[in-house]
Amino acid sequence: MTLFVVPTPIGNLKDITFRAVEVLKSVDYIICEDTRRTKILLNHYDIKDKKLISYFAPKEDLKIPKILELLKEKDAALVVDAGFPGVSDPGHKLINKCLEKDIKVEVLPGPSAFLTALIGSGLPTNKFLFLGFLPKKGLQNYLLKFKDIDATLIFYDSPQRLSKNLNVIKNVFGNAKVVVARELTKVFEEYIRGTIDEVLNIISEKKIRGEVTVILKI
Repeated sequence: MTLFVVPTPIGNLKDITFRAVEVLKSVDYIICEDTRRTKILLNHYDIKDKKLISYFAPKEDLKIPKILELLKEKDAALVVDAGFPGVSDPGHKLINKCLEKDIKVEVLPGPSAFLTALIGSGLPTNKFLFLGFLPKKGLQNYLLKFKDIDATLIFYDSPQRLSKNLNVIKNVFGNAKVVVARELTKVFEEYIRGTIDEVLNIISEKKIRGEVTVILKI
């Protein structure tokens, strides 16, 4: 049988392909991070009577054996709360296990927060490095590994840590050009562009909410 990897909207519920909706309607099981979030999407597209299986870190290793057994007889779709499964989430572990067991994996194209933010940033796109979520400890030493890389850096961040992390980034890379993208494809979508100092000044005067993607030209 087949594991379908299905990207889901990162904000606007309309940002999903016809094929993705067809796959979600056709499979027997939907493997998801948060069943409540997935039900919102399914209800929006009138997708009913699906068996939902929660799959999230750090308990993915406990769920994988059961999912592999199901995939011997039934098709399933892998989704996340928003965006592309396997990017900064445990989806890659399930995909790797399926490939090891010769279970077919079919990946659908679709929404991605970091690619959307990169294109919208206006910063160079010919070479980029996606870092996922930055570590909470030892950030300066972690960033030093990338100091001599000629590429645009992209990472996810939280509003609570954004100012602190930008100051650490400035210590490593200097007052570089940066773009903070938040609430992508939602009503309050916003791109904040400038040097690190300029962006820090802007965000110090306003309440930053929602999911944040940071694009940095070093």
